[in-house]
Amino acid sequence: MAYRAGVVGAAGYAGVELVRLLLAHPDFELTVITSNADAGTPLASTYPAFTGASDLVFSGHDAPELAGCDVVFLAVPHTAALAQVPSLLAAGVTVVDLSADYRLSDPAVYETWYGVPHTSPELLAERAFGLPELFADELAALATRHAAGDAVLVACAGCYPTATSLAAAPAVRAGLVAPGAPVVVDAISGVTGAGKTPSARTHFCHAEENVEAYNVCRHRHTPEIEQILDLPGRVVFTPHLAPLKRGLLSTVTLPLGPAAADLTAEELVERYRAFYAGRPFVHVLDAGACPQTASVAGSNVCQVGLALDARTGVLVAMGAIDNLCKGAAGQAVQCANIVFGLSEAAGLPVMALPV
Repeated sequence: MAYRAGVVGAAGYAGVELVRLLLAHPDFELTVITSNADAGTPLASTYPAFTGASDLVFSGHDAPELAGCDVVFLAVPHTAALAQVPSLLAAGVTVVDLSADYRLSDPAVYETWYGVPHTSPELLAERAFGLPELFADELAALATRHAAGDAVLVACAGCYPTATSLAAAPAVRAGLVAPGAPVVVDAISGVTGAGKTPSARTHFCHAEENVEAYNVCRHRHTPEIEQILDLPGRVVFTPHLAPLKRGLLSTVTLPLGPAAADLTAEELVERYRAFYAGRPFVHVLDAGACPQTASVAGSNVCQVGLALDARTGVLVAMGAIDNLCKGAAGQAVQCANIVFGLSEAAGLPVMALPV
């Protein structure tokens, strides 16, 4: 029996990627898609790629049909999820939230970085953090609760934190990083990462043939990366915008401590591969090989590359993802698969578009 699924914010870039994945999913039946701006409009009219594949019509965000779903995916801006999550959970609907509203464990940190009060902080202790490769135990516990009949909440990781943390976590968790040293993150995202609503920065005439840094030393994903890696106050994060539709590359410079003094690049690769053994969506490349965004576009895969600079005692760890798939919609489906007791890889592409 298929589980009934709804997508709130389905006309946005992450939302429509969810639609693409869920329409092809063997165990979820997409029954409700919402967009206030497109309410009453057929999906295929807004996105002609779905012509002949779906006759779904957009409803408003307050569609009563959402309460009849088994799972609702929220592809909405921050604060919008705060307004919907409690009522959906109260209606017995499991929620997979792609926004930032429930990612940060400390509501005070959320309020500092997002500038609004957190209106349901009690849910932070109950939610699981949606990055399966690093928080498998949280998701497994949520799956147990769901199997017992509870409606549960997953707060999916952001795109920059996903690529960054998958690249850095094995070294950090193994104690290889120098204590107290700053960890420098330089990351580049495609324009879809900024969402569908255009701005001066994402306008074609500005973004085309242009690469720029933005929100330097104040990007809201900084505390999320620090929380995932347990490096409070140590992450220097500089995001960049590149003229790509899809793709995100994060380069993390990790100063190594005494525990890594005698390790070779090949040994680091083997440690990373052991860390991610059994995880279908993280591919650790051979030593010295660098991941590319084109090699993951359209897939739920993160490619990780490692380079060891013995001269300076630094490990450069690189993570490449499709920001719309592994960085958003694909990760959300991966989490839902786990919570509903399905194969983790169900309905998710592992091969990128070759050209």
